Amino acid sequence: MREFLVEITTTVPEGTSQEEVDRRRAAEAVRAGELAAAGHLVRLWRHVGQLRSHGVWRAADEDELHEKVLGTLPLRPWMTLHVTALESHPNDPGRTDSAS
Repeated sequence: MREFLVEITTTVPEGTSQEEVDRRRAAEAVRAGELAAAGHLVRLWRHVGQLRSHGVWRAADEDELHEKVLGTLPLRPWMTLHVTALESHPNDPGRTDSAS
């Protein structure tokens, strides 16, 4: 599985009822939990006071990430995504392999 840094900006469409926003947010929390349990969602941070987050996600490739992972999020139609593929850095203190 590859890792990806994903910046997500959520924009609620004008005129959307609070009931719809609340329904989607509740469903989003459930789906995020499922994706975390499946190993796709590794970490997630929210920007203070914004509807923007950064997360580390895992998928076989970028197609799977978009289609089978991020594409299943209930808030996805309201999201703008910026995806960056990641690879381990040789100086990463958390690196566990013995490559030199």
